[in-house]
Amino acid sequence: MGLFDKLKRAFGGGQAEAKPESEEKVVAENPAPQAEVESTPAAVEPAPEEKTKADQAEVNQESVETESEPEVEVAAPIPVQPAEVEEKVAPKPAQEVAANEETKRYERGLAKSRKGFGAKINALLANFRSVDEDFFEELEETLIEADVGFETAMKISDQLRDEVKFQNAKKKADVSDVIVEKLVDLYEAEGENEDNQLHFATQGPTVFLFVGVNGVGKTTTIGKLAHRYQAAGKKVLMAAADTFRAGAIEQLVEWGKRVDVEVVRKPEKSDPAAVVFEAVKKAKEEDYDLLLVDTAGRLQNKVNLMNELEKIQRVITRELPDAPHEVLLALDATTGQNALTQAKQFGEVTKVSGIVLTKLDGTARGGIVLAIRNELHLPVKLVGLGEQMDDLRDFNPEEFVYGLFKDLIAQR
Repeated sequence: MGLFDKLKRAFGGGQAEAKPESEEKVVAENPAPQAEVESTPAAVEPAPEEKTKADQAEVNQESVETESEPEVEVAAPIPVQPAEVEEKVAPKPAQEVAANEETKRYERGLAKSRKGFGAKINALLANFRSVDEDFFEELEETLIEADVGFETAMKISDQLRDEVKFQNAKKKADVSDVIVEKLVDLYEAEGENEDNQLHFATQGPTVFLFVGVNGVGKTTTIGKLAHRYQAAGKKVLMAAADTFRAGAIEQLVEWGKRVDVEVVRKPEKSDPAAVVFEAVKKAKEEDYDLLLVDTAGRLQNKVNLMNELEKIQRVITRELPDAPHEVLLALDATTGQNALTQAKQFGEVTKVSGIVLTKLDGTARGGIVLAIRNELHLPVKLVGLGEQMDDLRDFNPEEFVYGLFKDLIAQR
């Protein structure tokens, strides 16, 4: 089943919810016990005092006979109470509860994007009369405004042109479904074999190198990730290798105090590679599980940045041949197409293994994820879905699609 079919089934199926199997089983095992209860009491009713001795003897004989019948010995079966039925229904597995909670996180985190995306599509369909060239031009503009990227907008428009009858779509809801279906299908196709997982060392410390321009939430991401793995029982170390920006070292040190993680640092304007060397050496000698390295992000001088990052990576690889295990580019989702430009520029400077998309909850530009996948072919590995410490989440492609498109595919 394709991703769009799952989306349609989840939000647009319109089918009545089936009765849980556990409830049906309970009903079948306990059919109307009340009828049996009403038929038994008369057989054991004691005789009145004014009856004759013969009658009394007959009654006593009946009582003896009834005592030998176990089904009459108990006055009535105890009817099953609703509370007992509830106890027989198995509780939801922990994995299912966790999955539901993750779905809610994505729904909350993508609320602005979902509303903005839906508003743009609905505005397009408000003037919908027929699927002609004017419609396709408006569709392209709408998708570009929704930050799905120029190339993606062109692909979607071209694919819809190939469907002359538009899948027999005649109603606005049908047209909307076809647009979403094409977006989801393209997103799914471009993400085939995409690796969204974070990779760790098989032995020795793991090194994550973070890159990105100033102000995108890179240092905050490092702090939250340090908290995650510290809470999971890992021994975590951070390196303040952004020695260029004023206050960058102090910001990471403050995060270290907050999450109780040590930070390797040197004075401002020090050689970043020297900071990283000390951090890697410490991670090896003191058996750290994870080293998180912050770096400068001055894209205005790409030559200096390239030289700096190359030197840092050389130092890491010399000490740990398989490292860095991840080079993560932090992008601010609120910047929309500017984030796409930054990703292209950093891709020229260093070999990025994945994207951290921050502040996704604070923007209506969540469509940028489609552009990143379709145009850059870089996997999004982490997303910021809120301000809380645990709102930095592993990226889930399906949850993202559900969170972004559910209102457009919802039952009408």
